[in-house]
Amino acid sequence: METELSKAKPQGYDLIGDVHGCGVSLVKLLEQMGYRQHHGVYSHPRRKVVFMGDLIDRGPRVRLAVNTARRMVEAGEALIVMGNHEANVLAYCQRNPSSAQGWLRAHTARHNRIVHETLEQYRDYPQEWEDTLSWFMELPLFLELDQFRVVHACWDHSLIDALRSSYPDGRIDLAFLIKASQPDTLEYRILDRLTRGTQLWLPGDITIHSGDGFKRRSFRTHFWAQSPQTWGDVMFQPDNLPGSLEQRPISDQERRQLSHYALSERPLFIGHYWCEGIPALPAPNIACLDYSAVKLGRLVAYRWSGERQLNADHFSWVKVALDEQGGEASWTFDD
Repeated sequence: METELSKAKPQGYDLIGDVHGCGVSLVKLLEQMGYRQHHGVYSHPRRKVVFMGDLIDRGPRVRLAVNTARRMVEAGEALIVMGNHEANVLAYCQRNPSSAQGWLRAHTARHNRIVHETLEQYRDYPQEWEDTLSWFMELPLFLELDQFRVVHACWDHSLIDALRSSYPDGRIDLAFLIKASQPDTLEYRILDRLTRGTQLWLPGDITIHSGDGFKRRSFRTHFWAQSPQTWGDVMFQPDNLPGSLEQRPISDQERRQLSHYALSERPLFIGHYWCEGIPALPAPNIACLDYSAVKLGRLVAYRWSGERQLNADHFSWVKVALDEQGGEASWTFDD
């Protein structure tokens, strides 16, 4: 239920990056920014939170992260967009209607590993997990407020317009999810681009040994370079490209695969890209808030108060430490 406070127009928003099960760090960041818990909900007298998605997977306190965010959203104290990990687990847990024994997202060794921590932490709470999956389905793929935009990975104007034609508020349904499991559909392109961004494929049998333990045949690209000429101009990930591939020219075909977000556009907030180090702005009107929290990096927020040109001094963060593994008793709700 919305509180009287939540109905008032906030004076600012605190946009929080990928939590990935670091629930203790989320609570610490909220409290550091002046949020206080009342009846199980964190709130601020003048501000609201926007979550970038990817609340789940990999980290040790997934339920705490989800419950903290969900209570805030449902009380009107926060907004949220869907991340690729929420989209992935929805497909992982949904039977494929065209295959008697299959799932929308195959239960491969790699997919099993990604979702293992989440499923394990909900193992003794099956009804809560089913209810959480239902909530994930309600999360929009994008937010467009009067003065800024939010998407998990990539703002693509044409695909967002296509999504709006059938889903004006950006909230998909099961029919969309089923179609999005088929790579030759518009639904697949929309879900993939908005929650995973763009990527370019590596030549031949070259692979990247990624910092998250996987081998990758492609690399993540960004979407704000004005006139990119080489792969290095658009790469956006902590892992270096092998050899001299950063100097490889972008082909016309590759260029057509990329999105672009112009400097003249309103501020955009994203997550997803596993940045490292001290938070910085990749472009004057874009802030990436994923700073590898679950890899003992930083859980990062941007404290937006109406500015058209973003300011790196407005980042706030907590360093994720080993005490993320701390006891449950210290992090409970007061309801």
